[in-house]
Amino acid sequence: MGRYKRAYVGGIIGTYSETPTISAPGYMDLITGTWGNKHNVFDNAVINPNYHYKNIFRLLKEHEAQKKIAIFSTWTDNRIKLVGEGLRQAGGVIFDYKFDGYELNQTTYPHDPEDYYIYHIDERVTNETVTCIRTSAPDLSWVYLQYTDDVAHMFGDSDQFNQSILNLDNQIGRMWEAVEYRQKQFNEDWLVIITTDHGRDPITGKQHGEQSNRERTTWIVINKKDTNDYFRDFELSIVDLLPTMARFLSISVPLESARELDGVPLIGNISLAKLE
Repeated sequence: MGRYKRAYVGGIIGTYSETPTISAPGYMDLITGTWGNKHNVFDNAVINPNYHYKNIFRLLKEHEAQKKIAIFSTWTDNRIKLVGEGLRQAGGVIFDYKFDGYELNQTTYPHDPEDYYIYHIDERVTNETVTCIRTSAPDLSWVYLQYTDDVAHMFGDSDQFNQSILNLDNQIGRMWEAVEYRQKQFNEDWLVIITTDHGRDPITGKQHGEQSNRERTTWIVINKKDTNDYFRDFELSIVDLLPTMARFLSISVPLESARELDGVPLIGNISLAKLE
């Protein structure tokens, strides 16, 4: 399946772009193609995000309003705070398909000390994703699964963490089968990117947030084999994903937004990269 390569999060160490290796900043990096000095998200509270830096969902809707967007997530802040669904200052973007907030339903998903309820929610999110892809095929989707992070916070580098990764692999496999169904039955061209928001601390694997190599190190899996020279020759980062998605979706990114992007597309031709 396509390509795999190590990548980094956290911006450039010791510069104005240095960004905490925490979930909300990491995902804001991903969906805006910029580091924290621009999008202004430095922790999970997401107090005052700078929506001037447009996210990929907003760019798609402004380019082609009829395109359908979807989010499948354990964590409602992805939709409400990071994307800023419905907020005027965030472009008033509304998801056509949204499946999230299950952690708020403690009747169906009673909370337990080891957060195993999050695994059950991830299963629900996976199943909703599979059904929506097969039946509706949104033009742009964000799937967020949380259980591996919860397990790592509790057990660190452990058999429990290893098992959670195997569970995640199974969930991703089921979603990939839904994509393959669309490709085979409807001759559709799909871009699938798998990544994560941060690494783990180098001592126990329980924490993150600092700038150690392990906390900064992530990875990118992409189903396309025709990646470019930048993918092959340079160190990739999470901010490369927005320009990659925009290129695949043929979005004409407005010049004022394109000039602010900190990332480089991983597909198609490029002229310059990483000027220093």
